Amino acid sequence: MKKLLAILLLLVTSVISAQVEASQNEVVFQPRFYFDIANYKSDKVGKTKVAVFLAVPYSNIQFVKSRDQFEANYFVTVTFYDEDEKIVTERTWKEKIVTPYFNRTISKSSSNLSYKTFDLVPGKYILGCTIEDYDSRKNYQIKTPIEVLNFKDSVEVSDIILADRIVRTKSGDRILPNISQIITTRDSSIIFFFEVYSDKERTIQIDYSLRNQKKKLVAQKSGSLKLDKGKNVIYQSFEHQSFTLGNYDLLVQLKNEEGKNIKGIGKRFVSKIYGFPSNITDLDQAIEQMIYIASHNEINYIKEGKTYEDKLNRFIAFWKKKDPSPNTIENEVLNEYFRRVAYANAHFKSYYDGWKTDMGMIYITLGPPNQVERQPVAIDSKPYEVWLYYDLNKTFIFVDRTNFGDYYLVNPVFGDWYRYRQ
Repeated sequence: MKKLLAILLLLVTSVISAQVEASQNEVVFQPRFYFDIANYKSDKVGKTKVAVFLAVPYSNIQFVKSRDQFEANYFVTVTFYDEDEKIVTERTWKEKIVTPYFNRTISKSSSNLSYKTFDLVPGKYILGCTIEDYDSRKNYQIKTPIEVLNFKDSVEVSDIILADRIVRTKSGDRILPNISQIITTRDSSIIFFFEVYSDKERTIQIDYSLRNQKKKLVAQKSGSLKLDKGKNVIYQSFEHQSFTLGNYDLLVQLKNEEGKNIKGIGKRFVSKIYGFPSNITDLDQAIEQMIYIASHNEINYIKEGKTYEDKLNRFIAFWKKKDPSPNTIENEVLNEYFRRVAYANAHFKSYYDGWKTDMGMIYITLGPPNQVERQPVAIDSKPYEVWLYYDLNKTFIFVDRTNFGDYYLVNPVFGDWYRYRQ
């Protein structure tokens, strides 16, 4: 029996031993692709038209040189499941990207946009999206619950889609949707569009409002709108805004001529610092997370900014000094540091956020170890892990004292790790 247990422990250890040390290239804060959905009224009785929008950054797809240009191909599969995870409908198609510029093939800011529509019975579903790179054969997928709306009242409103920009063409204006639902602190406006459906000509009142992460109203406007019978496409924007870091809620409220609410819809988006990782969504928290790379005096200096803008500018200035390539948008030190923070939060959380744990402290400070020895189950001792850093000639031992995955650093004593601060 003991021999069998020893074999099982060896198998478990060999399966999971590469998790932490193989994490160097795991970018946990940047999605491999972005998606958004919108419910629209369908021409088919008893159905709703669901549009699925996808954006794949060029940097996440493998390009191959073909004569004087670069080409990339990938397959997209969109699947709708019912609540029992049985397939309701599925569609697969191929996307092709062609560019003459090598720099675009590694760009994180350039994306390939695509969308498909599906007519579905209103109700709850699970949406699955899979992207498979044709050349590398790597695939990325997501699954998320969604609700397909039922448009049955005399006045209805579709979902809101954010716009990245409006392109003027000879055939008319072309709207490029913002599928990532991310804006930056450099932006001063937000553009959006939606549809309103009416069973007859009528005039309604529309209220627009914008609230920040603290639910504080930061912008609002109202206006009357004459609706035609059928579909009415509405384009709107909030101009001259100063976006701070964090989530925002965009709200649209329809009212009848008496001022009574009849329909409403909302859209959440996130504002991030231009050129900074998207997992930095709370400035105060990001400042706290700098404990492993900044001194207490440096952190206090940032915190003591009199206004939000002061703190943000001091935060940006700190990281600008660490930028090894100041003439580019990317700050490699910044990106790697907060990649480690995101990885720690995803993998080492216990009673505290992952970045506050002992494993998080060592991982963020020194990066992934060269080797990990694990004993997740033991007869005569607590579960433990040993992290080995060959280049530093250091070994760190973590013991799960509570048997609930709450690992404490027991060797070396606290404080020794400060010498390896980056």
